[in-house]
Amino acid sequence: MNMTKIQEFEQSLVRSDLPEFRVGDTLRVHYKIVEGDKDRIQVFQGVVIKRHRAGARSTFTVRKVSFNVGVERVFLLHSPRIDKIEIVSKGVVRRSRLFYLRELQGKAARVRDQKDA
Repeated sequence: MNMTKIQEFEQSLVRSDLPEFRVGDTLRVHYKIVEGDKDRIQVFQGVVIKRHRAGARSTFTVRKVSFNVGVERVFLLHSPRIDKIEIVSKGVVRRSRLFYLRELQGKAARVRDQKDA
């Protein structure tokens, strides 16, 4: 009885306007940032290295290299702060966690594209 109320509440928080993406895809995440009384949209583009599927609590981790420094960011999938998610390219990978990309640099850190496969 009590569990169904929690599930109903979580179901009301789940967004349906987000695209279907997988680990290995390159995404462009448009994220709303509030600075003082102004809010702006910051774009974070990188490869999805991890997905955590947990209903309304789902997260995904995006990695990019900025000025030769690896930057990873964890986003709440159903967060109202995510304005939109664009899929730049579909990647072909054979595992669900791409943590090995952390040790690789340059061309070695590329993920094979779907049109190359």
